[in-house]
This record gives sequence, C-alpha cells and structure tokens, in this order.
Amino acid sequence: MTLAAEQQSALEPVRAAMLRRATAEAQAITVTARQRAAALLATARHDAEAALGRARTDGMALAAPLAAAEHARSRRAARAALLAAERSIRKQAERRIRAAILSLPGEPGYPELRDRLAALAQAAAGPGAVLRDHPGGGVIAHAPGVVVDCSLPRLAERVIDALGPPITELCAP
Repeated sequence: MTLAAEQQSALEPVRAAMLRRATAEAQAITVTARQRAAALLATARHDAEAALGRARTDGMALAAPLAAAEHARSRRAARAALLAAERSIRKQAERRIRAAILSLPGEPGYPELRDRLAALAQAAAGPGAVLRDHPGGGVIAHAPGVVVDCSLPRLAERVIDALGPPITELCAP
C-alpha cells in the first residue's frame, strides 16, 4: 500500500466522524428553525386574529350612512372598472379585426378579393370611374362627384361599425 493510500485509509474514520457530526448539527439547526418558524407563525396568526377582531368591532361601530356611502362608491368603482374593461376588450377586438383585414394583401386569395372589390367599386361609381389601388389594400373608385371607398382600412371600419357592442364578445374571456 502506498503512503497516500495509507493516509487516506487512516483519515477515513475522522472523515466519517466529521460527516456524522455535521449531519447531526444540520438536523439540530433544522429542528430549531422549524420550531422558531412554528412559533413565529403561531404568533402571527394570533396577532392577525386579534387585529381581525378589532377591525370587526371598529367596522360595526361605523354609522349606517357611512356604510351606504361606501357601498355606493364601491358600486360606482365596480361599474367604472367594468366599463373600462369593456372598452379595453372592444379596442382589442377592433385591433384584431383591423389586423386580420389589413393582412389580407399577403394572403394567397387576395388578387381575387381585390378584383371583386374593384368590380363593386366600379359598379357603384358608375361607368368611366377611375380605379386606384389603396396603399393599405383594396381599391377606391373616382367618378365626377362620386368616390367609392372599397379600401381594406375602410372595410375594416365598416365591419367594426356593423358589429356594434357585441364586438366585445369576440375577445371576452
């Protein structure tokens, strides 16, 4: 056996003893920490229950008009929050509709859609109307005294207008 192996063998009982001692100390620290945590938790629960009791007593001491006023304020705040949420949902639905419609020029069937829009615009504006492509997609027809807007941005607005308030159902959770 080599010197290093003999030293390792001789140190093994010391290592084992140190490991046992460290394990025992860690377990003792863990037990103490758990006991302290349980005591802190019990104190916090007791304090919370006492605070809750005091709050109940104080709350019951408030006059009925104050409670009614608070109730009315809460209802107004809830209504305002609901209206704000509905506005937000509507705006989100409108953005989705616009994005979907304005993305049509990148779709494979767009040339056929553009041709149909051009035919509709031409028919509505009358013979001799001049058609031009709209930068956002679709077409606009111009004739003397007549402008027919079949652009995708305008169609998106018409879809949104046609949906009206139920539009919020498209994005509601």
